[in-house]
Amino acid sequence: MRSATFSIVACDPVRREWGVAIASRFLAIGALSAWAEAEVGAVATQSFIHAAHGEEGLRLLAGGASATEALDRLLAGDDGRELRQLGIVDAAGGSATYTGSGCMDWAGGRVGDGYAAQGNMLVSAATLDDLASEHESRAGQPLGDRLLAAMEAGQAAGGDRRGQQSAVLRVVREGGGYGGASVVMDLRVDDHPQPLVELRRLRGLHELYFGHTPEDRWLTVDDPLRAELRDRLGTLGHDEGDLAADLFAWAGVENLEERVRGADRIDPVVLTELRKATTS
Repeated sequence: MRSATFSIVACDPVRREWGVAIASRFLAIGALSAWAEAEVGAVATQSFIHAAHGEEGLRLLAGGASATEALDRLLAGDDGRELRQLGIVDAAGGSATYTGSGCMDWAGGRVGDGYAAQGNMLVSAATLDDLASEHESRAGQPLGDRLLAAMEAGQAAGGDRRGQQSAVLRVVREGGGYGGASVVMDLRVDDHPQPLVELRRLRGLHELYFGHTPEDRWLTVDDPLRAELRDRLGTLGHDEGDLAADLFAWAGVENLEERVRGADRIDPVVLTELRKATTS
């Protein structure tokens, strides 16, 4: 089945992050087309999707192939290559993109420093032009934010000419996810009239639950704040007497446990959510 799609694969060599973002008029595009592995690279496979290119592409990159070498080897063994579209970024930030001659207009790709963008069956080339420009303009920002903003710019410029349905944002970093997992985020919208709008909402929730507030913004828990915390936690039924344990127990219920480290200092995001939970 053909997927009319636009995407970007990219690397942040400073944060050691790799990611892929895709949008398409295709059900659950993230299940088939988005591939990334920490310290290895990222792959987007689209048009007449050959999902095996994702897994095999990562295997080739893990074995030391560059993005260009991996692309060449994937296509060499694919009799349907003229119907494929691929984007690859490797561990060093090298990038490559491919658009087969059988991909429907508008179709093409862009490569830049640490990224590759590609799309087929688009309204026009402006989708990728604006996507690439937005990504480049946000150098230094967290990779997930750059990728999502780039996709939003591409959609605003036209996107998939058949409309919208699904989107995905996947970012990996060694030890950078929940509980030390390598997946920083894997957010998917499988069927929605405005998938990138919904993806933006999910990105906000991900930041709430799993984001990291800089240490210099954490608050010291002095006596008045300690009394407030005990009172609010008690209202919610967490009043066993050990403030750190009570705070962690409540945070676990609210999926905020990654933002709690004892009770001497508190993440302001946690304090805000606790106050919301106890304000009628």
